[in-house]
Amino acid sequence: MSLPVLDVKELSFAYPAKALLFEHVNLQVCAGEAVAIVGRSGCGKSTLSLCLAGIIPRLIGGQLQGEVRLFGTPTKEMTLASISSRLGVVFQNPDTQLFFSTVEDELAFGPENLGCAPQEVKHRIAEVLESLGIEHLRHSHPHQLSGGQKQLVALGAVLTLQPDIIIFDEAVSQVDKAGRALVFAAMAALKQAGKTLIIIEHELENLHMADTIKVLRGGRLELFAGQL
Repeated sequence: MSLPVLDVKELSFAYPAKALLFEHVNLQVCAGEAVAIVGRSGCGKSTLSLCLAGIIPRLIGGQLQGEVRLFGTPTKEMTLASISSRLGVVFQNPDTQLFFSTVEDELAFGPENLGCAPQEVKHRIAEVLESLGIEHLRHSHPHQLSGGQKQLVALGAVLTLQPDIIIFDEAVSQVDKAGRALVFAAMAALKQAGKTLIIIEHELENLHMADTIKVLRGGRLELFAGQL
């Protein structure tokens, strides 16, 4: 049996001067699997995603115990750049991930910072634009797009890093029905292509493509039994 691509062991976290937000979290995710993590607002789902991505404790402080392994390597032994090339996060508010004046520049930023050659950067941008169906937005200003289009651009900026695992942290919570359809279509295509998805949600209606559903409740992660 192959090793899980993401292996979380006995993970606990508390923000400074706060009580434990969650404790003894264990999670194994296999390649190509779509795992949903649900729970009420404020239960720690987004914080957990930051721990998985290595943003905690590198950029956000607190008391972190336990271990996250990415393809067998503890993330504490990896740089943020090396983590981001294997695991990317799409957050609920795309405006927090968009900084440049064109979609093309947004998509170029990640691979350029990884030191990719210019031709490789161009190839990745073209590939992602086509896969997301947003070629026509290449030269558009991200902040002039619809909510759904912005979220696709934020996803595109993650995909140009070519991660194997993508976390969607309530990625459709701030877009309308048309925008949700765009994001869900992109997620379905990624799953079909063999990517591993972790879907953070509090709306149960958004879990239709999950293979496994876990609930974070009372600081513990457990199998979902139909109620938050």
